[in-house]
Amino acid sequence: MKIQRHKMSIVMLVVVFVLPVVLAKLALDQDWFDKGSTNRGQLLQPTIDATALLQEAEKKWHFVYVLPAECQQECKNAIYAIGQVKAAVGRESSRVNAVFLATEHSDPDSVALLENSDGLELLHKDANDVNKVFKHADVNAIFIADTLNNLVLSYPSVANKDQAIMDSRDMLADLRKLLKLSRIG
Repeated sequence: MKIQRHKMSIVMLVVVFVLPVVLAKLALDQDWFDKGSTNRGQLLQPTIDATALLQEAEKKWHFVYVLPAECQQECKNAIYAIGQVKAAVGRESSRVNAVFLATEHSDPDSVALLENSDGLELLHKDANDVNKVFKHADVNAIFIADTLNNLVLSYPSVANKDQAIMDSRDMLADLRKLLKLSRIG
């Protein structure tokens, strides 16, 4: 009777401590629930190393946008959204930089506009260098780069002004979260 009670105690211990671990592992492996993510932009996995393009830029968090050959409404919305989000960051704005990459194919009017704007940085890069960095990614997007020049999040460029405003809210929310969690930059 005493041995049977001892065996029962061991079985109960196993059930109480091991069974939840086994069930949790099974739930993760079988995708029994939606894995939550709090970022609103598209998380880039793996990240894109943009050091070749951003090496002259300061060690800050960056918004990165490659100026297209023709700056149509999508491009204008992206430039506007980046400027607004950078301003909306408020007291943390010294930790954020807006970088626009211009190639020899970029729209000359947009390049001239950005060269004369305060708070927005324009870097002239060779188109081949830009293509090497973005070889597997759609360049028609706004990117957030960390302080080590890794592109970590992307937001598609959109032609609809209202949608662009909503996307800029998403960028602001993600950036604030990154700045809060990061002590660097």
